[in-house]
Amino acid sequence: MKLEQLLEGVPFTLAQGSLDTEISDIIYDSRKAAPGLLFVCIVGTQRDSHEFAADCAAKGVSALVIQHDIDLSAMPGVTVVKVESSRYAMALMSANLFGNPSRKMTMIGVTGTKGKTTTTHMIKSVLEAAGRKVGMIGTNGIYYMGRHKETANTTPESYELQKTFREFLDAGCDTALMEVSSQGLMMDRVAGIHYKVGVFTNLYPDHIGPGEHSSFEEYRSWKGKLFQRCDVGVVNADDPNTEALLEGHTCKLVTYGIHAPKVDYRASEQYRLLRNKEMLGVEFTLTEPDGHTLDVQVGMPGLFSIYNALATIGVGKVLGLADAPIHEGLKKALVKGRVELVPISHKFTILIDYAHNEAATESLIETLREYNPNRLVVVFGCGGNRSKLRRYGMGEVCAKLADFSILTEDNNRFEKVEDIIADIKTGMAKGNPDAKYVEIPDRLDALHYAIDHAQEGDLIAVIGKGHEAYRDREGVKTPFLERELIEEYAAETGVE
Repeated sequence: MKLEQLLEGVPFTLAQGSLDTEISDIIYDSRKAAPGLLFVCIVGTQRDSHEFAADCAAKGVSALVIQHDIDLSAMPGVTVVKVESSRYAMALMSANLFGNPSRKMTMIGVTGTKGKTTTTHMIKSVLEAAGRKVGMIGTNGIYYMGRHKETANTTPESYELQKTFREFLDAGCDTALMEVSSQGLMMDRVAGIHYKVGVFTNLYPDHIGPGEHSSFEEYRSWKGKLFQRCDVGVVNADDPNTEALLEGHTCKLVTYGIHAPKVDYRASEQYRLLRNKEMLGVEFTLTEPDGHTLDVQVGMPGLFSIYNALATIGVGKVLGLADAPIHEGLKKALVKGRVELVPISHKFTILIDYAHNEAATESLIETLREYNPNRLVVVFGCGGNRSKLRRYGMGEVCAKLADFSILTEDNNRFEKVEDIIADIKTGMAKGNPDAKYVEIPDRLDALHYAIDHAQEGDLIAVIGKGHEAYRDREGVKTPFLERELIEEYAAETGVE
């Protein structure tokens, strides 16, 4: 593709060379430099890759995209284009390179602090029940047409994102569904993408600090940018931040909630709990815009699942789906590592969840408490080389709210598990000095202990790792998928 075609829609200045230069691919990692490629120089939070421009030129790249002036005297044979924002330019050039695939699919973006992953999985389940062919991108990876790939970021870099959209389209997908992070919006990873539907779940302080957002207000503002690039926004009217987040929105709004005085899709304040070997869920009464009511079952527990289901229903209705696939999809929706039941016993319930901070742990335990278990047992640790505040907080919450805790490792990285557990115990002493717990440093041993000592009616929550398929010790990652390990041990020991 000629550079001129690649730059369609991008404001630029030609610093040297020719727009007729042929480009075979785009890179932003200087280690991949080779003839025929275009290297995009990005100003990052840690490093400015303009430093590597000369090296890339020496390796034969055909063109450079720069954001600020550099010395071009040592690279006379390379075409150089200057832009205001290299990240923005890369997003639009990547879309052009792959044939602008997002324009040929129904685009759905989900943003918010909590619930993005679960909501996208619910929407995918509903859409597939309606016969749609869906590609999905988010925290748990990339899914399309029975395939799964890992991704480094909730919202991948623009080049990888556009390449993935191309894969979706070539595989026959008619819909692309994705989590849209505040970082993805701020760093122009989704620049140039217009969404049919944008979804807002909720907002809490998060991702505030060096290299992220300078304040909660900035964080909220970037989340709100999604609703300036979609046709319809499906938003949580109960969240106190919704009005401020939607400031400047350009889309039509569809609202959902439980308590707000006026919403399009409302769930009843009273809901019913569903529990059996295969499911821990809820049932609620939905009131639609015309006043029609119907009962909805969700195969996931808790009030937060009701909110995620309402968002999903709103998306389904915007896209014109019938009631049957919406209800079927909500019943069947499953998110790996998010309140995921591992059905090994009729006597007790065991589940795995990604909760790995104080707020998520508290929300999960309070939700599980509603099911009135004989005992609520929590198996958890905390990550190494991370803030000790998380350890104190999780320890305090589990001491207050759980009946029994099994303290173990998470991803220790380069810390000793004993030191991490000591910090957790500090938090537990604050929460409840009389809390019952046991220390089992090896996480596999801890899982076995939880199963061996389970009592009838217990609800056991194994938290912190969720969908992760590895264990990190001293920087070495080894396979460790908890769902499979629990199933294998149950089969070996004959758990009933």
